[in-house]
Amino acid sequence: MTGTPPLAITMGDASGIGPEIVAKVLAHGDERAVVFGSPVVMSDIVRRLRLDVAVRTVAAPEEATLQPRCIEVIEVTGLREPPPLGRISALSGQASFDAIVAAIRAARAGTVSAIVTAPINKEAMARAGIGYPGHTEILADHGGAQRVAMMLANEEIRTVLVTIHTSLRHAIEQADFDAQMSAIRLAHEGGKALGFAAPRIAVAGLNPHAGEGGLFGDEEIAIIAPAIAAARTEGIDASGPWPGDTVFMQARKGRFDIVVAQYHDQGLIPVKYLGIEKGVNITLGLPFVRTSPDHGTAFDIAGQGIADPASLATALAYARRLVSAQTMSNRTEKVS
Repeated sequence: MTGTPPLAITMGDASGIGPEIVAKVLAHGDERAVVFGSPVVMSDIVRRLRLDVAVRTVAAPEEATLQPRCIEVIEVTGLREPPPLGRISALSGQASFDAIVAAIRAARAGTVSAIVTAPINKEAMARAGIGYPGHTEILADHGGAQRVAMMLANEEIRTVLVTIHTSLRHAIEQADFDAQMSAIRLAHEGGKALGFAAPRIAVAGLNPHAGEGGLFGDEEIAIIAPAIAAARTEGIDASGPWPGDTVFMQARKGRFDIVVAQYHDQGLIPVKYLGIEKGVNITLGLPFVRTSPDHGTAFDIAGQGIADPASLATALAYARRLVSAQTMSNRTEKVS
């Protein structure tokens, strides 16, 4: 293997559609990627789908030949047989976690250029005794990032979350001044990485009608507006707080490049409504690029051969785009 290191694709939950969409993308595309997961599981899904591709086990990304019609897999799970499809399994939960951690180690070592993660199941990980609520928290902890944010993006709108996987009650408590500033700054950096020279960032309010001047809550006045003002002193083009029920419509019309949303569903519903196959999840704040599809494990269709790999293909395209931008930025910094 020569040139830019390959992308890492984590297999996802082996009982869901992760292995299927990974196999479909690698069988029909020209991706420079290695799979972190189980050769046993990937061989089984290739057989089920009757794909005309080989599955080859490699010990490390450096050993990958990246030849067409060959899925190269780094064994990181210890699975001796495929777990049952369509059911929550502690074995699958542990295997998906092990694949993520192994890919993070490779990304931090520079042997892969980015990580693209297939869907995991939070309940399966919990059954395995793994106490993380999702990918983002695993990546932050093992990736060495002090603060991360989730960006959901498609070609029409992009949103960054102030709070992520927590109850709505806790999200309100966690959306303090520091959390606002972190999300706005990461949105600014993420927008620049996507090619916006000076990203226009709209910050959504927390309450209906952005609080209506304090009638429906004072978080906008006491917390969000001061954070926006502070961000503007740093040269960030932030504005708001804007009502959450209209700000995404304005972004879609081209008024804003990125919306900072206060909690999970406020930010994810608009992106997913436009089409899960078009959306991609990007983790901001990591020392490496990470993207993922904008959907879950879909246990109800696992193993049926009907899972759509479009969102994974989009995630791979975004990963390549971000790696390319990062490489160009690094070269510019060296020249200057």
